Amino acid sequence: MTKVTRPLMILAATALLSGTAFAGQAQQNTGCGLGTMIFAGKADNSVVLQVLQATTNGTSGNQTFGISSGTLGCDQPSKLAANERLMEFLTANLDSVARDMAMGQGESLDTVAELMGVSDSARPALYASLQNNFSLVFASGEETSATVLDRMVSLN
Repeated sequence: MTKVTRPLMILAATALLSGTAFAGQAQQNTGCGLGTMIFAGKADNSVVLQVLQATTNGTSGNQTFGISSGTLGCDQPSKLAANERLMEFLTANLDSVARDMAMGQGESLDTVAELMGVSDSARPALYASLQNNFSLVFASGEETSATVLDRMVSLN
């Protein structure tokens, strides 16, 4: 054998034998969604099918629906209802939340903490963190409630 042929044969044998090592990995690699349902059981040993599965999941916008509805092979988050109530509260009370956050206390922050599931003993630390990072949460003053929530969660 030549010096080039031997490494190619070893690489080919490794590729053939390692196919079974990746069995069952498609959903782990690509997540849930329509592509996962269409290619169920077919994509485990195929990079091409996993790419199609991931592309279908990502481009058709169905993963968000699957996650929020618990369909298409997705698990619904256990705190979905609480998150929806928190988002509704922030949307309706963003000015009050900003005022209370700047002060580090207030009824709006109490409600936010309750909806976030923060224990009474952990609330002073949360309020201090939010007050100390007010300029990061409300960086421009034009934030949406979703942006504020994302920034609040990223702090803690």
